[in-house]
Amino acid sequence: MKGTRQSVLIVGGSGVVGSLAAKTLRKLHPDLPITIGGRDRTKAAAVAEQLGRAQAAHVDLERADLGQPADETYSAIVMFVKDDRMNALGYAQRTGAAYVDISTAAFEIAPEVALYAQRPKSAPVLLTSHWLAGSATLPALHFAKSYASLESVAIGAVLDEKDMGGPAAYADYERQTKAGQSALILKDGKWIWVGGEDSSRSFVTVDGTELKGQAYPMLDTMSIAAATEARSVRFDIVLGETATRRRGEPFSTEIVIELEGTRKDGSRGRSRHELVHPEGQAPMTAVGVAVAVERLLGLAAGERVAPGLYHPDVLIEPAHMIERLVSFGTRIRSV
Repeated sequence: MKGTRQSVLIVGGSGVVGSLAAKTLRKLHPDLPITIGGRDRTKAAAVAEQLGRAQAAHVDLERADLGQPADETYSAIVMFVKDDRMNALGYAQRTGAAYVDISTAAFEIAPEVALYAQRPKSAPVLLTSHWLAGSATLPALHFAKSYASLESVAIGAVLDEKDMGGPAAYADYERQTKAGQSALILKDGKWIWVGGEDSSRSFVTVDGTELKGQAYPMLDTMSIAAATEARSVRFDIVLGETATRRRGEPFSTEIVIELEGTRKDGSRGRSRHELVHPEGQAPMTAVGVAVAVERLLGLAAGERVAPGLYHPDVLIEPAHMIERLVSFGTRIRSV
């Protein structure tokens, strides 16, 4: 098998999104060893048994060695829970495992960046706390390729209030919305912190309903601004009712990407792109994580990634992400 024979440790892999990410990885790479890690080894073992070619591990985030045997090593460590002690990153650096974090908001990344600065050549560190693990940023960059230059990128996401996921996802949302009272956006070429009414924006969802979103402290804004050099970039979220539920169907998840700028023929242009998954946010997050792991380990779309500090847009081709999202049920419409 190309890339690695060591197991991928998924911390929080028995949770709602973590277990789905493990299943997505298994579908993409049937021979990849996977370890489901968590506080409850019994729950982890149940998920591992369903996967096949998988094992369970008790993970203790209060210990520097995560409670793992001295002779155990992993090819990658994927965090579906917030590690306030940074022990998982330290463990990854000491053992050379690729590290993937999807739970840290833009205003929380300083401890991770500081650890990376101390040991820059120890392991690849991927900060992918973007919306649904890059499911908005990478498509936005894909559609941006039709422009010579961009004036603005505005992303609106609708998370159904019945689709919060498990306890870890809810804890992330609570922590990030309460701790970060302001959000960082790019406006007219300047980075500014906005709060109150300045942080809200109305946008039209996929069924034509206008909703008021709130700027949210994800890493999408920074990645898109750096990659496109657009003058204005913002990301807004609505926690409420998705279009499918308004029709009396089960919840879905929605992402609306709006671009404005100069096209390659010199004309001014605008475009709108809608991404919907009929099963909610978990499948898109799972795909984002699976794509990140396969890229880091050299299992698809490139060689194994060298030690460094990365965002997903630096490593992953937007077209590859689009392909993976569509193959796992995401519907994309450009209008």
